[in-house]
Amino acid sequence: MTDQVMTIREMCDAFDVTPRTLRFYEAKELLSPARDGNRRLYSRRDRARLKLILRGKRFGFSLEAIRQFLELYSADGGPQLQYIRVFEAAQERLAELRRQRQELDKTITDLEDQLDWAAKAMAEMNLIKAAE
Repeated sequence: MTDQVMTIREMCDAFDVTPRTLRFYEAKELLSPARDGNRRLYSRRDRARLKLILRGKRFGFSLEAIRQFLELYSADGGPQLQYIRVFEAAQERLAELRRQRQELDKTITDLEDQLDWAAKAMAEMNLIKAAE
């Protein structure tokens, strides 16, 4: 591996992805490695983009949203516009995740209450031993 380019195998090892994943992102025009015959050579730009793609996926953004974020870097307004839009989208996503967590916490509490009730009812019917 040089500081300038990485092969597909080096990218897979560095980012814990499969060659199929890299080819998929290339087909979706999220990555554009240089070609040397049949070899794909990934630049620093490709590595930075892959890092952003993987982070965006982990945060729950669609590939289309990630593509739009990446395209903002080259648009009028440059990286500053990209930072602003990604920041705004990340704030919205965080708020959505917090709402989902609250709903999940409530659902877990409700299910635990129902299980406690059911366990007591079943213990009274001698179907199971009472919880200790």
